[in-house]
Amino acid sequence: MFQKREMRLSGSGGQGVILAAIIFADAAIEDGLNAIQTQSYGPEARGGASKAEVIISDSDINYPKVMNNKLLLSLTQKAFDKYIGKIDEDGILIVDESVEVPSDIKVKTIYKLPILRTAKEKIGIAMVANIVSIGVIYELACKDIIKLETIKSTIAGRVPKATIEKNIKAFEEGVALVRG
Repeated sequence: MFQKREMRLSGSGGQGVILAAIIFADAAIEDGLNAIQTQSYGPEARGGASKAEVIISDSDINYPKVMNNKLLLSLTQKAFDKYIGKIDEDGILIVDESVEVPSDIKVKTIYKLPILRTAKEKIGIAMVANIVSIGVIYELACKDIIKLETIKSTIAGRVPKATIEKNIKAFEEGVALVRG
């Protein structure tokens, strides 16, 4: 039944959405799927809107850009404003609690979660908000295609060794945000 998942992760330069996308692509490949990850950020890099796209498929990927975006993560208002027009109406919108979502947004499912606050208060490091986001996205859209042990080992392989435990905890907190 699984064919393809396309998702766009957006935030501010320096928030790690590109690393989050790389982790999803690496984990998918590790589990025998095809994946591609692309990224872009403004010339200001840190502080400006950045985005990363991931396509995961059980067959060939013929075009490297997201065409049918079913999932949009926005960690900042600037990123939300820039990329909201590029999500499918029956998609999943995930935003940090600080993002104002107008009531007229036509998206099937919206999750407004304390991603940034969870990273800062529960883990003690705001920098792991991207890993909290991975937990959220994994639970909502990828747990049926990527094994739990694969995503955790991929996270561990991509973060500094001294921070592995905190990053795995951040991932688990993201999963817990969705489960309530």
